[in-house]
Amino acid sequence: MTASVSLPQNLDIWQNTLKWQPNSDEWQQFQQLYEQILEGNHRLNLTRITEPLDFVEKHLWDSLAGILLTNNLNQDESYQVIDIGTGAGFPGLPVAIAFPQWQITLLDSTRKKIQFLDELLEHLSLSNAKTLLGRSEVIGQDKQYRAIYDLALIRAVGEPSVCAEYALPLLKIGGLAVLYRGHWNEEDTAKLTQGILKLGGKIEAIKTVKTPWTEGTRHFIYLRKIDKTLAYYPRAVGIPTQTPL
Repeated sequence: MTASVSLPQNLDIWQNTLKWQPNSDEWQQFQQLYEQILEGNHRLNLTRITEPLDFVEKHLWDSLAGILLTNNLNQDESYQVIDIGTGAGFPGLPVAIAFPQWQITLLDSTRKKIQFLDELLEHLSLSNAKTLLGRSEVIGQDKQYRAIYDLALIRAVGEPSVCAEYALPLLKIGGLAVLYRGHWNEEDTAKLTQGILKLGGKIEAIKTVKTPWTEGTRHFIYLRKIDKTLAYYPRAVGIPTQTPL
């Protein structure tokens, strides 16, 4: 059994950087999430980010910064959200905790991780989140999921154009995809701008921020779906990564 280690709250930093801070119930869920991730790491390779402050900054703060630092979302809306390639549940789980009025779908292709997340959701009593086992390329062609989401979150799963090809087919027209990135440059913007047109999207905004504790550079790229995605996309499993748009 993993010994309990308390996460550092630093609520003033949350407020100063995000104009938001977790309340006591939300913080308790963050703490429980951390403890369950540590426990799960004994069985599964969930995350290498396990030090308390690193976890707060790189998993909790980072997950919510992509949402809270943009004016492109109406946070009071009741959104249908999909977290693509969620892994250990990031950014989807912190978003589900902070926005209980949103419905979050955690998509991953690894069955053991989905089973872990099912147990975790029950432990956290998160009724506004559910899991979905599958590959993005397959889910994006399934009428049950295609073009039904208001918001797609996607973090660290490949080339930007690959992320766009995974995300945009799942969005309604008018929906928004948020790409969580570390490195970003003008060449990335140019390449993505060209590829995203084929998917019915456009780059609406790019936000560059410094993380508050270690001053790492983060980029959030906001893609708006402005037209229907051609039925051809997403392409078959493996093709988007082998031949990015």
